[in-house]
Amino acid sequence: MTGPASPPAPHRGELEIVAGSVLISFSAVFVKLAHIGPTAAGVYRNVFGAVALLALVALRRDRLWKGMRRARWALAAGACFTADIYFWHRSINYVGPGLATILGNFQVFFVAGTGILVFHERATLRFLLAVPLAVTGLFLLVGLHWGDFDATYRRGVFYGLLTAASYAAYLLCLRAAGRERDRLSAVANMAGVSVVTATLLTAIAAAQGDSLRIPDARTLLVLVAYGVLCQAIGWIIISRRLREVDASRASLILLLQPSLTLIWDILFFDRPTAPIEAGGAALALAAIYLGSVRPRTGSAVGGRP
Repeated sequence: MTGPASPPAPHRGELEIVAGSVLISFSAVFVKLAHIGPTAAGVYRNVFGAVALLALVALRRDRLWKGMRRARWALAAGACFTADIYFWHRSINYVGPGLATILGNFQVFFVAGTGILVFHERATLRFLLAVPLAVTGLFLLVGLHWGDFDATYRRGVFYGLLTAASYAAYLLCLRAAGRERDRLSAVANMAGVSVVTATLLTAIAAAQGDSLRIPDARTLLVLVAYGVLCQAIGWIIISRRLREVDASRASLILLLQPSLTLIWDILFFDRPTAPIEAGGAALALAAIYLGSVRPRTGSAVGGRP
């Protein structure tokens, strides 16, 4: 007589996506820990990330340039990623890493909505269920006490939603770039995006009079970790394994990133979280999961880097 069948061992690809999601979950924590302005933090994230990515491009002997036709997607993606970083870093400072990251992951609805409205993709039952669930979760997170929040906190919530819209545009640019013939490798493309984003954020900092001076060794270490671990290593681990894992399972694993970020916010920054807010966060994360499989293609929409 044989005993009950044991569950299948986790696929290596799944374990690597878990590892990448854990790394990326510290992104917002690094922003909060750095003694530097939000725009400057974005500049150095992309500078250090670009250095790591360009080193990998050199090791792989990938091409960085295949003409202006290919470069235009890196430019467009860089512009969208600039907006994403600009809004997200401010949202982190105003409402905390946990909520800012959950709001940023609402990008799945912007991506799916664009697919439905612009590319005439089919609206799946998952998506139709996810939208009201997300609205309910968001209401429990911030809507119940909206009148009690100051203007800065409210701005942080709006910045979080603008983060989601900006990141969705960034993902759509990457999708378009991936459909090009003789396209750049994913690593080379991300290196180009990082260079473009660092340049644009530097210009924004100069226009706003923001200092780029790194004030202490701790901040330098935090920024290097932010760029290398999150912008480069975490993203590479996830992107190279995402297509090997079933879309629903990958989407569930990717929820580790916003979930862990909320946990880090509570543990490291003493975020007060009432039971009803925790319930709202759980509903929002469930909605993100339901909405994170693209119509028709069945592929997972990745979380934010």
